[in-house]
Amino acid sequence: MTEAETAEGHDEAHQGALGTRLNWLRAAVLGANDGIVSTAGLVVGVAGATDDRSALLTAGLAGLLAGSMSMAAGEYVSVSTQRDSEKAALAQERRELREEPEAELEELSGLLEDRGLSAEVAREAARQLTDRDALRAHARVELGIDPDELANPWHAAGASFLAFTAGALLPLLAIVLPPSSVRLYVTVGSVLAALALTGWGSARLGAAPVGAAVVRNMAGGAVAMGVTYLAGSLLGAAGV
Repeated sequence: MTEAETAEGHDEAHQGALGTRLNWLRAAVLGANDGIVSTAGLVVGVAGATDDRSALLTAGLAGLLAGSMSMAAGEYVSVSTQRDSEKAALAQERRELREEPEAELEELSGLLEDRGLSAEVAREAARQLTDRDALRAHARVELGIDPDELANPWHAAGASFLAFTAGALLPLLAIVLPPSSVRLYVTVGSVLAALALTGWGSARLGAAPVGAAVVRNMAGGAVAMGVTYLAGSLLGAAGV
């Protein structure tokens, strides 16, 4: 394999690792955003019905724990399914390499040729990659999987739990710490500021327009808090 091809492989590996880190960071931002919006909606709704600090704290903690556990469980199930699929694909590839090595070599050569290599260079590169580690070569080129970095459901669940909790803590503390006369204003203001920040972060990570993302995020949070506060006020007035 030429130095140019080796350098290209290193660049692809670096880009893959960077893409993985960006995906994790984006998921953390979105998880925190979910924690902010859902907990803010809950505590503001309760604040519409009562100004009792204990009730607000209880509702906020319940929402935080329920939301973070739900996020963690959902992420665990989702990533476990992904990991099972990756392991099944690797097992099938391992079987095909054992039973049809020449056909797999031709397939790898064709995939490399599709990436821009000449037929002769692609054939030689495929042979060298196969001699070095056939399963790894096919996993990366054909399946887009790194056998050493399969999706980890426990990591994903833990990250989702922490991200949601971090976001949920903001409206929870904002609603219970200030005096009752200003707690609603403090909560709404801090939540909108945090949503502006997460909207900015998600837009930057996704290379999307920042202004529109920030406005959408803040508007969604404002609507959620407005609806739940109205519902809480109506229920409080009815004595429910």
